[in-house]
Amino acid sequence: MKQSVIRELTTAEVKERLAVEKDNLVKMRLNHAISPLENPHVIRDQRRTIARLHTELRQRELNENK
Repeated sequence: MKQSVIRELTTAEVKERLAVEKDNLVKMRLNHAISPLENPHVIRDQRRTIARLHTELRQRELNENK
């Protein structure tokens, strides 16, 4: 998910998306432990998406306090 797409979401949508992405990451890691994924780089991309969502939430939090 690109940063430009994340910026268009509301704060509630970002939080909801963050929860969904975390669940997906847990499922992917479990599946990868049982039988290797065809493309293990998907796990890295998932982690980066989660980091982007966290960054956007933190940025909005800091902007509210100004």
